[in-house]
Amino acid sequence: MEHQHKVHILAIAAHPDDVELGCAGTLIKHAQKGQKVAVLDMTEGELGSRGTVALRYEEAAKAAQIMALSARENAKFRDGFFVNDENHQKQLIYYIRKYQPDIVITNAPQDRHPDHGRACKLVHDACFLAGLRHIVSLEENAIPQNAWRPKRVFSMIQDMALEPDFYVDISDQMELKLEAIKAYGSQFYNPQSNEPLTYISTQNFTEEIKYRDALNGKKIGRKYAEGFISVHKIGIDSLDSLVYPSLS
Repeated sequence: MEHQHKVHILAIAAHPDDVELGCAGTLIKHAQKGQKVAVLDMTEGELGSRGTVALRYEEAAKAAQIMALSARENAKFRDGFFVNDENHQKQLIYYIRKYQPDIVITNAPQDRHPDHGRACKLVHDACFLAGLRHIVSLEENAIPQNAWRPKRVFSMIQDMALEPDFYVDISDQMELKLEAIKAYGSQFYNPQSNEPLTYISTQNFTEEIKYRDALNGKKIGRKYAEGFISVHKIGIDSLDSLVYPSLS
């Protein structure tokens, strides 16, 4: 019998809005396939210069609806100050075992924001440790959780122009991705806002996300794409797996 919370993909990222910017198109695409997709935000984004924690929760919930997520939770780590230690690893182990994802997507291995690279290493370590049965974690009803290790952990591309190992075509999902980003009205471009102008709240920033995904798409002969990094080498079943349908 399938675990009640099991999902196909679990995206674990440092801040609310990280997944929207980096991999929302891919998450939407898999949700549209009928697969269960969930998000775990590691912090509440409480150090953000604009908006409030309460507003970020509202925005994250709105974005979750747009992306058709099966679940979205927040681990409430300290924004800017969480570390890769036993305590944080065990907290992530709980969520990994709860959702039993086949695939985990996390932050870039290095980026402008130091939380991103730190989160990436923490998630990779927790995904490995979650597969060790002698590490005990409990469900909400105090029943021991089963060990679980995702089949693959991938990193999204964020602010730094890192070289992806592969791309996912999101041409049909780009408009919904932009809607999910715009759900964070307090964080991104809003001409009616009186809050401080930040790096991500300029009109150019959201336009650059679209340009980046357009450039990625061009590299694979599609309109838009998202790039991902894989620690492990990627194998295919046959050369036919690399052949796209002809463009019309």
